[in-house]
Amino acid sequence: MTLQVRRWRHHLATLLAACCIFPAQAHAPAGGAPIELHLVAFNDFHGNLEASKFNYLGADNKPASTQAGGVDTLAAALQAWRREDRELLLVAAGDLVGASPALSSMWADEPSIAAMNLLHLDASAVGNHEFDHGRAELLRQQNGGCASLYEDKACKLAPTFEGAKFPYLGANVFDSASGQPLLPAYRIVQAHGVKVGVIGAVLHDVPSVVLASAIVGLRFDDEAQAINKVVPELKAQGVNVFVVLIHEGGHTVERFDARDCSALKGPIVDIVKRLDPAIRLVVTGHSHQGYQCKVDGRVVTQAAMGGQVLSRIRLSLDPKTQAVRDIDVQNVPMLAGQYPPDPAAQAFMARVRERSAQALARPVARLAVRSTTRRGNAAGESALGDLIADAELAAVADQGGQICFMNVGGIRKDLDVGEDLVATYGHAQAVMPFSNTLTIMNMNAAQIRAVLEQQWTDNGEVNSTLQVSHGFRYRFDRTRPAGQRVLDMTLNGVALDEAKPYRIVANNFLAEGRDGFTAFRAATNKMDTSIVDLDALIGHLIRRDRAGKPAGAAQPAERFAPAH
Repeated sequence: MTLQVRRWRHHLATLLAACCIFPAQAHAPAGGAPIELHLVAFNDFHGNLEASKFNYLGADNKPASTQAGGVDTLAAALQAWRREDRELLLVAAGDLVGASPALSSMWADEPSIAAMNLLHLDASAVGNHEFDHGRAELLRQQNGGCASLYEDKACKLAPTFEGAKFPYLGANVFDSASGQPLLPAYRIVQAHGVKVGVIGAVLHDVPSVVLASAIVGLRFDDEAQAINKVVPELKAQGVNVFVVLIHEGGHTVERFDARDCSALKGPIVDIVKRLDPAIRLVVTGHSHQGYQCKVDGRVVTQAAMGGQVLSRIRLSLDPKTQAVRDIDVQNVPMLAGQYPPDPAAQAFMARVRERSAQALARPVARLAVRSTTRRGNAAGESALGDLIADAELAAVADQGGQICFMNVGGIRKDLDVGEDLVATYGHAQAVMPFSNTLTIMNMNAAQIRAVLEQQWTDNGEVNSTLQVSHGFRYRFDRTRPAGQRVLDMTLNGVALDEAKPYRIVANNFLAEGRDGFTAFRAATNKMDTSIVDLDALIGHLIRRDRAGKPAGAAQPAERFAPAH
C-alpha cells in the first residue's frame, strides 16, 4: 500500500466517522429541543451509473484521485442513512442525464432515470444537459413513454419506460410564446411534521451552453428573481423551511470537504446574495466541484459530480416556529464497500451491465499509454485535447481541413484503459458522449485571433481554453489588454496570412458560438459534415494503431504557451 493510499484511507476514516454523527429523530422533539431534518444532496450525475475517477485535493493539499460513486454504492449509503432517519430527503441540482457514459446514453439515459427512482429521489432542479435533446425529450424523461427522436435507443433496454417518479423543477424556465412555465417551480415535501419548500432553477445562461435548436421557444429568466417570486406563495401554504436547488455554481481553492469554506467565487455568489432572506440553504451544481461554503450567512453546497460525493445536510429548527437555527454539511466521498449492499441496486446494475456488455466491450484500438488525461498544463493544454483535435482534423482531411478547435467542456473523461492498452467502445464513448457533428468553415486570421481572444475575460482570467490540432501554434500574454493577448499564430511553421481564408473544423456546438466563443459565428461557407465526433475519434485511434503508431500521450505537445 502506497503512502498516498494510506493517507487517503486515514482521511476517509476521519470523514466516515464524522459522517455518522447525525442522530436520527423520528418525531418532533418535546420541550425546547430542536427539530432535526436530514437531507442528502448531489448534482451533475451525468449518467454515471458506475464508479468514476474522483480527482480531489488530499489532506496534504496535493492532487489525488480514487474511484468513487456508482449507483450500487450510492444506494448502500442511502440505505444506511435512512435507517438512521426514515424521513431523510434526497435532492439533486440538475444534469442527472446528458454527457453520459455509454452504459446510460446507449439506452437514451433511461437507466439513469430508473436509477434515480430506485434511490427514491424527491426532487431535482433541471440542468442545462436535460435540454440537450430538446424539450420533447426532457418531458419524455419526466413523464415516460417511447415516442422519441431516438427510436434506436428509446425503450430498447426495456419494452416500456415509466419516466421519472420525481419532479424536475425549473422556476425560471418558460415558454417564450405563452409565458407559461415549462416545469413546476417547486415541490413541497414533508418530514418530521415540517413542510419543506424545495425550489429549483437552472442558470439563466442556458442558451450559451446548449444548441440553439434544442431550446427553440424557451426563455430562461434571472435565477434569483424567479426563486424569490415563489417564496410568498410557499409561505402562504405553511412553508417555513426553504431549500433551493440551482444548476449554477462556483469554484474555490479549498478542499471539497473543508468546513464553512469562505473563498467561493463565480456566478452563484451574486445569485445567493440576492435571494430572499428566508432562504438559508442553497444546493448548487454545474461547476463539478465539491464545496461546503458560507455566503452572507447562507450555506451553499456542491457535491463534485457523477455521484462521487454526497452532501449530508442537517437542519436544526426551532421546535415552535420551525425557523432554521443551524445547518451542518458534510461532503462524504462514495467509496465502494463502506456500507452494507442494497440488493435491489445490485440487481439493477447487474441487469444493465449484462444488456450493455457486448457493445461496450467491443475493442477499438491499442493505445500508446494507459491514461491520456484531459487535465490541462499551466497553459490549459491537455494530452487528450491534443488527441481529439488531431482526430477531428483527420476526419475532414479530404475536405481541406487545416486547423481544428475543441472545447474542453466536450471532453468528459480521461481516456483510461487497462494494462493491455486496448481501448474499447465504452472507453471512447465515455470521453465524448455528446454525439456532436463536425462543422467545417472558412475563417481568416483576424477571425481566428478573435476566437482565441475569447479564451480570457476582460480582466485576463481564463474563461475556457480551446484545444488545437497539430501544426497550429500560438503564443499569448494574458497581462496585455483584452483583444491583444494573442501574439502570433503559425500553421506548419508559417505565420498565418492575414488575407487568406483557412478551413477550420469544430464540433457543431462550438461552430454555433457556444461556450462563449461567439466569434465562430463570423465564419463563412459553413458545412455540417454529418461526421459524429465520437466516430472521428474512434477512426483516428484505429488508423494510428494499424499504422503501428498508437495514439495517446502522457503529456501535452505544448502547441500554445505563454510568451514569458
